[in-house]
Amino acid sequence: MTPLDGARDGIRDGIRDGIRFAFGTLTALPVRITRWDRAAARAGMLSAPLAGLVVGLFAAGAGGLMTLLGSGPLLAAAATVAVPAALTRGLHLDGLADTADGLGSAKPAEDALRIMKQSDIGPFGVITLLFVLLAQVAAVAELYAEGWTYGAVGAAVSGVTARLALTLASRKGVPAARPEGLGAVVAQVVPVRTGLAVAALVTAACAAAGALAGGYGGAVHHALAVLTGLGAAQLLLRHCVRRFGGVTGDVFGALAETAATICLVALVLGR
Repeated sequence: MTPLDGARDGIRDGIRDGIRFAFGTLTALPVRITRWDRAAARAGMLSAPLAGLVVGLFAAGAGGLMTLLGSGPLLAAAATVAVPAALTRGLHLDGLADTADGLGSAKPAEDALRIMKQSDIGPFGVITLLFVLLAQVAAVAELYAEGWTYGAVGAAVSGVTARLALTLASRKGVPAARPEGLGAVVAQVVPVRTGLAVAALVTAACAAAGALAGGYGGAVHHALAVLTGLGAAQLLLRHCVRRFGGVTGDVFGALAETAATICLVALVLGR
């Protein structure tokens, strides 16, 4: 084996380990994580949108199946929204609720982080979950009302946007709030330029998907929806870093759900 062959094998192994890391940490799919280090975490967070695409396609498939069985847009939307929750075992929704409780407590960072680690969900978390899930179901139902293609593309694009927000949240300059947990493993592993390049590539791919449903206007609309979702997630990220001192696994869950929800709402508005 030549040095070039060894380098190629190393790159392939790194990509494979990164994809396993992404699916093993960001979904409940039966994927075994082969490496748990900073290099694998970097490749994994750069591969996060791919995990989001798979989750989004499963969600679109559930909505399509319900439509074929004769359900209306609302029931198809409920099935679509339920799939990402099932494929993450509710971890992102749990992270959203815990983050809402931590932020809503208005306590210092150490106390807020302790609240977030508790197993129960407080009133802020319950209210946040209620409105986020209602918004997701309502938005997807409106997309399905226009046609299955709109709902399916919306489900896939929102899934990708949710995980792309995590790629950007793992960039250098965003510290971890705790020395342990997923947040500590993935914090600051993604170079800023690389993260932005992945964001640009994924946004372009989502625009191309939007063009399938609505031509040039659909492409622009879907690209803007992705950017709007990412923008909302970045605002939440800045607030969490200011309040907690950095990111945690719960914050990552909150960012994913925020990006997905705002992306779906943006897809509905302005059509």
